[in-house]
Amino acid sequence: MSLGRPNGWASEPALPAGAAAALPAPETAREWLAAMVLIRRFEERAGEMYARAKIGGFLHLSIGEEATIVGSERALRDSDYLVSTYRSHGDALARGTPPERVMAELFGKRDGCSKGHGGSMHMFDAERRFMGGYGIVGGNLPIAAGIALACDQRRGADADEPGPANASSPSEPGPANASSPSKPGPAGASGEGAHDEVTLCTFGDGASNQGTFGETLNLAALWRLPVVFMVVNNQFGMGTSLSRHSAVTDLQRKGESLGVPGMRCDGMDILDTHRVVSEALERVREERRPLLIEAVTYRFRGHSMADPEDYRSKEEVAQWRERDPIPAFSDLLEREGALTKEQREQIDLDAVRQVDAAVEFAESSPFPDPDMLYEDVYVVDEQVHGHYHGSPQVVG
Repeated sequence: MSLGRPNGWASEPALPAGAAAALPAPETAREWLAAMVLIRRFEERAGEMYARAKIGGFLHLSIGEEATIVGSERALRDSDYLVSTYRSHGDALARGTPPERVMAELFGKRDGCSKGHGGSMHMFDAERRFMGGYGIVGGNLPIAAGIALACDQRRGADADEPGPANASSPSEPGPANASSPSKPGPAGASGEGAHDEVTLCTFGDGASNQGTFGETLNLAALWRLPVVFMVVNNQFGMGTSLSRHSAVTDLQRKGESLGVPGMRCDGMDILDTHRVVSEALERVREERRPLLIEAVTYRFRGHSMADPEDYRSKEEVAQWRERDPIPAFSDLLEREGALTKEQREQIDLDAVRQVDAAVEFAESSPFPDPDMLYEDVYVVDEQVHGHYHGSPQVVG
């Protein structure tokens, strides 16, 4: 199946052969569509609020990438972990964080999902196992590996087997016992086991050039960690095109020399994204070894709201907009009888209402008190009043 890249782009290999992704049940398909529409309307409003100076700092929108976000998230279990980048509003929404909390965080308000401390680039929702939002390019990769390592250690402890702690010995390559497919977790590796969680770590194509990419994939392969790395290839590292920033443009192959096999999905197609990510998660869950997915997609807006976009033409953006994942999926559902025109309109109206309510909530939420400045940070200076994260210990 062709990725359908616009004319003028370097040709890409076809997607791996396999059965075409089938539509889920109509109710499920409509929920997927509603999730994508909510992200689109939310991001559009966030851009408006930024222009009105309601949102400070940087703002990175994921308009155009909704199929990649929702398709991958809907493949996760509730018990799995998701680690994202600074372009994370859509990930938080897809994981189930209320739009009000996400918008309040953008506004820097106390009722935001990170208490107003993080803003656009640092969304976080531990209850839903959405572990952030990170502002450093590639900085989330080792964190995702650490989460996967913790999951493997808990799994090994429950099975009364040595966990990855043995990997600290130079003679031990990693938790071989915990990673063996013949040794399932407490409730079976293919079931809802107590500790058979998988971590999904998303990052941009530019991050695949960072040192943390090679270091993390090497350790993940060495220790056979249950993590799926997904490079969201939206064709640009900030304002630099893929062919100008990466010697290897077939990004699914970038982990092969490190022992991490690759896969590719059409990130503009929610069905194909869900199919490939589901397969990867299942393989990682059973085999206890990492995989890399390249999701080929495109962002319709700039790298951030401050991006003049002088590195690409309007014609190029227009070509990619012809593959907009939301109308494409909506049209498919209508053709298959899973969506009526009335339902399609109602989904959009519901999304707009949710976003309206989110803005109203953010507007009315108070700013954090000055005394909260040192909360949830590590304070080591006795002259500074504050407390350690998770501890009532007061310093100063």
